[in-house]
Amino acid sequence: MALDGCGVFCKYVLVVFNLIFAVLGFAFLGLGLWLRFSASTKGIFEIDVLQSGAFVIGVTVLIVLGLMMLVVVMFGDYGACSEKRCALQVFSALVTILAVAEGVVGFLAYSKRDEVGQSVAEFYNTMYVLYVNNGGDPAIGITLTFIHNMLHCCGVTGIAVIEMAQSTCPKPDGFFEHIKMPSCPGVITDVFDSKGALVMGVFVGTGALLIVALICSSILSHSIRSSVSSPQYIVLTQSTPVLTNPQHELLSTTSYPYPDPDPVVFPPLTVANIPVAQA
Repeated sequence: MALDGCGVFCKYVLVVFNLIFAVLGFAFLGLGLWLRFSASTKGIFEIDVLQSGAFVIGVTVLIVLGLMMLVVVMFGDYGACSEKRCALQVFSALVTILAVAEGVVGFLAYSKRDEVGQSVAEFYNTMYVLYVNNGGDPAIGITLTFIHNMLHCCGVTGIAVIEMAQSTCPKPDGFFEHIKMPSCPGVITDVFDSKGALVMGVFVGTGALLIVALICSSILSHSIRSSVSSPQYIVLTQSTPVLTNPQHELLSTTSYPYPDPDPVVFPPLTVANIPVAQA
């Protein structure tokens, strides 16, 4: 279909947005499934006492969030690449749900930042213990490395001499950090306690990106509908000469290689010479 400039721009914005969403969705889903079905963590989900723990809830959130993001990407990419309005409408509805959820979660994280910080710190402590007890699980090690580099902390103690997960810690910034770095549980609770506005800003910023994707989806859907409903005109750039006397022109330009034959006369058809079908 012939889209206008705004429609083409929104189409490529949606493609880039869905590509980023797909990478994050696969990362969340892969990590959640690994933590759920890994031999080192599977036993936690089989203990009834731990079913309400922060680790189980966190893993469940990772799996559900990853699946939902991949479903959103599926409809978004199909609607943008194939220019299907029905898929774009489903994509817009799912993005609206995600944007509202981001706003609600951001508000709850800000209003109950003390409880949220303690739950996230408990989730980290569980992952740290699993990493140490299983001799360095690779999936948990990647997760700890990401957390350590993002928060610039090191394990539950931060002391380089006794820290069991030193290989996942970031490089020290100064001389004193070679001896002791901030511990991650303390940094996590401090981030949610003293920087609650920043945490809420992350959720609000993510919701704003979702709203931008929603606007682009609406513009692209409107552009597709306009291109389908608008009539298509064919512009003739060269006129064809009209014959003033087409019959005379046809007779004058048509030649026969043989003279006109004599007319053939057929005898009249009577009832006597009509063939009758034999039974």
